Amino acid sequence: MGILIKGVWSNIPTNEKTKSGQFVRKESFFRNWITNDSSKAIKEKNSFVAEKKRYVLYVSYACPWAHRAIIYRAILGLEQTIEMCVVNPVYNAEGWSQQGWSFAKYPDVEGDYINNKKYLHEIYSLADPNYSGKVTVPVLWDKKNETIVSNESSDIIKMFYQSFKQFSSHWLELYPNNLHKKIDELNEYIYFNINNGVYRTGFAASQKAYEEGVKKIFSALEKIDSLLKNKKYLFGDKPLETDWRLFTTLIRFDAVYYYHFKCNIKKLIDFKNIIKYLQKLYKYPKINETIKLNHIIDHYYLSHLKINPNGIIPHGSPKTINQIINI
Repeated sequence: MGILIKGVWSNIPTNEKTKSGQFVRKESFFRNWITNDSSKAIKEKNSFVAEKKRYVLYVSYACPWAHRAIIYRAILGLEQTIEMCVVNPVYNAEGWSQQGWSFAKYPDVEGDYINNKKYLHEIYSLADPNYSGKVTVPVLWDKKNETIVSNESSDIIKMFYQSFKQFSSHWLELYPNNLHKKIDELNEYIYFNINNGVYRTGFAASQKAYEEGVKKIFSALEKIDSLLKNKKYLFGDKPLETDWRLFTTLIRFDAVYYYHFKCNIKKLIDFKNIIKYLQKLYKYPKINETIKLNHIIDHYYLSHLKINPNGIIPHGSPKTINQIINI
C-alpha cells in the first residue's frame, strides 16, 4: 500500500524493512488523549473530553488492530456513544482501490457517512493537510474539532476503558489496578512475539528473518498454551485486556496467518488449551458480531500482492468460524 506525502497520496510503498530483511512496524503518528475531566482537556493542548456522539471509530473488520477497538466498543456497551464507520477490506487488487483503504461498496460497508470521503487517506489529510506517512486503521475521529485523536489501537482501547465509563451500558473490569504490571508485561511479550510476530514473519524479506520470526511465534504459543493449562483465561476466570489483544490474532491464525504468512509449524487447533480458550472467547457476549470472516480472508489474500501476486485463496484454508475454532 502507498503512503501520504505532505497530504498527497503516493503509490510509493512504505519502507519498513531493515537491511537484514526484518519487518519493523512504524509507530503511530496521532497519539492524543481523551479524558473524562473537562477541566483537564481545556488546560492540555492534546487532550479531548469524553462526550456522547462526538467521536467516530474508523475501522476495518479485517484488521486485528482495529478489531481490538471494535471489541472494546461492543463489550463495554459504547455503541450508542461512539459511532463506527467501516472501510472496504481490499486494496491494491485489480478492480479495487488503488489508494489504500476505501469506502467502496462491500458487505457491511456503508460508505463514509461522517465526512463523505472516498478514501481513508482523505480523513488523514483533513486532520493534517501536510501529513506524511502510512494510512492505517483504527482511527478515532473527533467530529467537533474535525481531527484525528488517535490512530494507535492500544491507546484507543485504553481511552474507551478509562474515559467513557459514564456512557457505558455494560461496564467490565478489563485492567484491574492490582494487575497493571503483569498485564503490561504480558501485553508486551504477546505483541512482540505473536501480534506483530505474524507480520514480522509474513513480511520478512530474507530466509533468516523469516526463520527467526516463525520460531518466536510458536515458542510464544507454547508458552501461552502452558499458561492456560489450569485457567480459563490468562489471568483467571474473566477475560481482561491481554486476552482481547491476543484474541484478534488467534481468530485469524488458521485462516490466514498459517497459509498467507507461512506461520505453519502448527495450527491453533493443535494447541489443546489455546483452542479451548479461543472457543470461550468467541462465545463471549457480542464477540461473534465483531468478526467478519469474509473481510479477513479477502483483505489478506487479495490485498498483499507482494506475497500473493495473483490473489489466490488457498482451497484448504478455513472459510467458516466453526472450522477455525472446531465447534
